[in-house]
Amino acid sequence: MVIPIIVLLILVLGRRKKAGILTKMRLNLTMKYEKIRIVIIVVSLVLLCIALLGPQKLTGTMEVKRERLDIYVLLDTSKSMLVEDTLPNRLEREKQIVHHILASLDGDRIGFIPFSSSAYIQMPLTDDYNMAKMFLDVVDTDMIGGGGSDVGKAIKLAYDSFERTTLGDKVILIISDGEEHDKESEEALKAIMDDQLKVYAIGVGTSEGGLIPIYNETGQVTDYKKDKNGNPVMSKLNDATLKGLAKIGHGAYYASTMDAHEVNAFLSSIASLKKDGNTTKEINQYQQLYPYFLGMGLSLFLIAYLVPVRRQKI
Repeated sequence: MVIPIIVLLILVLGRRKKAGILTKMRLNLTMKYEKIRIVIIVVSLVLLCIALLGPQKLTGTMEVKRERLDIYVLLDTSKSMLVEDTLPNRLEREKQIVHHILASLDGDRIGFIPFSSSAYIQMPLTDDYNMAKMFLDVVDTDMIGGGGSDVGKAIKLAYDSFERTTLGDKVILIISDGEEHDKESEEALKAIMDDQLKVYAIGVGTSEGGLIPIYNETGQVTDYKKDKNGNPVMSKLNDATLKGLAKIGHGAYYASTMDAHEVNAFLSSIASLKKDGNTTKEINQYQQLYPYFLGMGLSLFLIAYLVPVRRQKI
């Protein structure tokens, strides 16, 4: 009687031990599946993030024929451009005008020539408008030493810098308060005028004018410019010279306004000019790769959540 009981106990204990081993094995297998599932989810999320970045592959280049105008903007940087009769001041208004023009150009090239007592090419002709904005933002009245506004030098420099092979019209835009411009600038323009050259002018400032501020190193106004007798100098818009230059240059004169009316008028006028149609530009061609990453990411995501993971009760 004792032997059968012992045998029965051995069988029961053996069965329980076997069941415990199987349960442990199933638990380990379940944990292994969960780890694999987590890895799949992480990989799928990485692939989806890469897809959001819009990866591209350069496949080649293509030459596109384009029509364009070449435009040199002559920027007055004399001290009178600091007068605040046009808010925030004439210089900043001048820069705002050019920013409006840049926002409307499409394929035309633009260059900058600051001028006061002399002139120089700050930025050659380019169709990189983002670079042009950076050059424009650093324009100030300390770029050129000396006093006065010799726009004649700037006009000649712009004319000499245009490509002679271009078949389109060449545009010079003068933005200035017109002060200290003399008849020599008109004579300089007459000497270089040809059928392809068009000269426009935008007057910045008012007929009432204002005082020319003098700033310290911290940007505070400490005084105002005075004449040889010690009297404050009143700077006013002199549109007569600017109108004269525009007339000689077969262009037009516009007065600066706060609603950018002069910009729209200028752009409308140059839209009818003859453009150079013999120019080409290389455009890079790309293959979009994001669909592949998106497809792989979504597939792994579905695999992770649609394939059931067996969970055993302990």
